[in-house]
This record gives sequence, C-alpha cells and structure tokens, in this order.
Amino acid sequence: MEQIYVTGHRNPDTDSVVSAMAYAALRNALGERQYVAARLGHISDETRLILDKFGFEPPQLIKNMRTQVQDLDYDVPPILHEAVTVGRAWTAMEEDHHITAIPITDDEGHLRGMMTSGDIASYDMRSAGDPALVDVPLFNILSVLEGQLLTETEEMVNTISGEVVLALPQLGELPPFRQRETILICGQQPEMLRQALEHCVACVILCQAELPDELRSLAGNTCILSTPYDGYRAARRIFQAIPAGRVAQREDLYYFRLDDYIDDVREVVLKSRYRSYPILDSQERVVGTLSRYHLIRPRRKKVVLVDHNEIAQSVPGLDQTDVLAIIDHHRLADIQTKNPIYFRNEPVGSTCTIVAGMYQERGLMPSPKLAGLMAAAIVSDTVMFKSPTCTPRDRRMAERMAHIAGISLDELGHEIFSASSPEDKTVDQLLFTDFKEFHIAGHDFGVSQITCVDSDRQLRRKDEFLALMEKTRAEHRYSMLLLMLTDVLLEGSKILCVGGEDIFQQAFNTELREREAFLPGVMSRKKQIIPMLSALWG
Repeated sequence: MEQIYVTGHRNPDTDSVVSAMAYAALRNALGERQYVAARLGHISDETRLILDKFGFEPPQLIKNMRTQVQDLDYDVPPILHEAVTVGRAWTAMEEDHHITAIPITDDEGHLRGMMTSGDIASYDMRSAGDPALVDVPLFNILSVLEGQLLTETEEMVNTISGEVVLALPQLGELPPFRQRETILICGQQPEMLRQALEHCVACVILCQAELPDELRSLAGNTCILSTPYDGYRAARRIFQAIPAGRVAQREDLYYFRLDDYIDDVREVVLKSRYRSYPILDSQERVVGTLSRYHLIRPRRKKVVLVDHNEIAQSVPGLDQTDVLAIIDHHRLADIQTKNPIYFRNEPVGSTCTIVAGMYQERGLMPSPKLAGLMAAAIVSDTVMFKSPTCTPRDRRMAERMAHIAGISLDELGHEIFSASSPEDKTVDQLLFTDFKEFHIAGHDFGVSQITCVDSDRQLRRKDEFLALMEKTRAEHRYSMLLLMLTDVLLEGSKILCVGGEDIFQQAFNTELREREAFLPGVMSRKKQIIPMLSALWG
C-alpha cells in the first residue's frame, strides 16, 4: 500500500505536529489506512510535553520528499545464485524478453555480478575455440544433460574437469583422446568406450546408449553418465553447465540503493554504458534492477500539507511530489499543483480547529487522548485565546475537545506556557525551534517566535541572540531577521530586529532602542507581523 504523508511546516510548532497526527488518524479511521503523519524537524519542548501528557509518540521525521529509487516501478527479474548453471540463466532471459540482465548473488543475496545475454554469447564463442571444462560441479552437468549417474569413481568427486571430445566413427585405431583430463561424449560404441576406460579418462557421457555390463567393472576412476540427448546436443549443452558466477561480469559494477535519489541516479546512468543496474536494499541484498526507461516517469510520493501552504516552509523536494490536499489557516502563498486538489483554508487561530471540525462533519468523535491533544494545540496556537487570530470558533472547539478529554483548559494553558523555553537550551535551539522564512515582493526575511511567560528572562541573552541573528542573516542574505518574544502575561511581544531597522520602525510606527522594541497586543506572526510588512512592501 502506497503511503500518503501528512506533514506540517519546517521547524514545526505544536499545531503543525498535532494537526498532521489528527488528520492522518481521521483518514485512517474512515478506512483509508495509507495516511501517515510526519514532521519536518525536531519537536519543541512544549510539543514534547503535550505528546507525553496524552501518551503519543512524535510522528516520523522526514528530511525531504525527493523521488528515490524505491519510488520507481523497477524490474524484479530472477535473482540467481552464482552456482546455478549458465543454461538456467539463459532460460530465465528467454522466458521474459524484457529482462536485459540478471543479478548474480551469493548465499546471503549479496551482489556478485551481472549477467547479460551478451555475456553468455561471448562465453559460448570462447568455448567453441577452447572446448574444455574446469571444475564444473557434477550436479550442474547432470542437470543440463538431464542425465543419470551410472558409475561413481573410486574416490567420489564433486566436480569434473577436462577437454570435451565428441567421438565420431574413425577410420584408424587412434582414439579421440590423449590425456586423463578428457570428457568423452559417445554413443553405442563399445570399443571406443573400452579404450576410454582403459585410459582412465575423467568422464564418459553415453548418449542414448546403455553401459555394457562387461565394461562396468573397468570404470575405475572414470565417472560415467547417461543422457537422452544425441551427441551433438550433448556437446553443446554441456557447456551450459558452467556456474553463472564465472560468466557474469564482476568488475566495475554500477549499482544503486533503494534510498538513492533519482536526480543522482540520472547523472550516473547518463555517464555509463550499461542497460540495467542492480538495486540493493539496506542490508546490501539485491532486490531488483533499474533501466533507463524507469527514470522517464517515476512514481511520485503523495503528500497532504497542513498548517502551511508556502514552498519555503514546506518539505524539501515538494516539487517532486503529488500534493493531494492542503488544510491551513494562513495567507495564500506560492505552492502550485499539477491537478485540482482538496484545499481548505479558514480564518481561524489553529489548524487543529479545522481538523476537529472535520471529525464533527464526518460523525466521528475522537478518543479522549486525541481530543486532549487537539485542545492543547488550539490553546498553544491561539496563545491561550489571546492571539488576534483567535476566533469564537477556536474557543468553542477547544472547550469541546477538553470536555471529551476531561481536562481543564486553564490548567492546560498554564502547564504549556510555564514549561516553554527552558534556560538550559542554546540560543540556536531557541531561535530556530519556531522559525519561518518568507518571500514577499522580492524581500527574503525570517521571523522566529518564542512564546513564554518570562520575556525579561529571555532578554538576558539578548547579545547571544543578536550575534546569532547577524550570522544567520548574512548566511541566508535576509533583508531582515526578527525574533518575537511573545509574552502571554504581558499580552504583547518584545522584538529583536537585525537588518531593515528603518523598515521595521516605519511598518510598526515604533522606535527600536538597541535593536529592541515592545509591541503591545502583538501576539501573532501571521496576522500582525507579516501583513504589516507585506503592506509596506506592496
């Protein structure tokens, strides 16, 4: 079953994580079991506290959605052991003409070589000029000749070696063999057979003939086989008994792994001359083969986006996915899709408010644990209903979820915001826990938000914040970088601004003192910070 990933934005906050989990749970409960919640970054201490409180594990972490080898409809040809016969490999390719190469493996399935029909043809031509076998397993010979073992040697052997000689009627008395290492192929030729046994040749293959009883005692160290094939066919088929691993190409192999990215694979394929490449799993075992035509139309990952609709905030590689739906409460941004999708954007304070409403619309009451989780997300994103983005609907839905969960919203809010931003975290962790990048009217800038009840305590590290902000702005070439210390008790935000100070002062009609200002009543990044800058920049 192909998975559909439900993911929030980068540097996810509680609403982003919980809305992904709740929406995936909703679709799964309705019978669509392929939905999987995901996140695009580390979760904050606040989110961890809420998940632990209601007994949930964080969603799986996804770093990007770039198309990988595992997303291709690659071939799964027969994967043969290196000891099987060349004849069996040839039969496998004849049965499916789409197969251009067969992987050859060891006992554990690890790659040992690649065999093509060209490799078999080259070996066949070489055997015509040098008709000899070296240490070919006896079982292999019996298999390709559909033969039976008539006599064993005095010392049992597992392999056969020797020059392959086809006995034909002779005018003279000179036998067609000169040495012990001979594999004689003959028919009903008692005298020829007697001479071969007296010379103790390595092997005799009787074609459509019986072994005379009077000669059985002369076998000695000669291995005698019988086959239903005539001499000519036996002489050709015996060379198909060689182990496939000896014929396969073993050097300079190009291979790919299931988690390799298609962009990287294309570069390798374009520079090499092979038609087929083995694919390995995480255990280095062969699972299939890839050809050039597989790269033309790869199968794209499927995603649902929640709590955002902006490329800069979404998963890397989004352009290589199929976006199926977007559920959000932010301004419309720049994500484009190939096909019409389900898009739900509502002016409320939390995406979880929308998702909770979808439970109601479908007649499905969430479990107490999930209801508590959604209530906490609404409280977090609306800053305990003090954010200007908060609507009466957010409060009503939070109260409904809290009632199902049997919890107090006041106690929950106090627990959430009292635990925010511990002092043992680095400024790097604090700055980027809830950081978003924006692109408006040709301006690239970033806004970080830390919601707390102790903004003065956070400002003790002002110099550290400003130094990191300057470094980040230079690295990313931002025109402006803001840090919002949103204080729940003060019902406003203390702002640190690096770059674009004049723009900030003009947009908010305030004065920066040592790159710091207090904006009373400003609690929302999306509804109070971004719109003012957007209006100023046109």
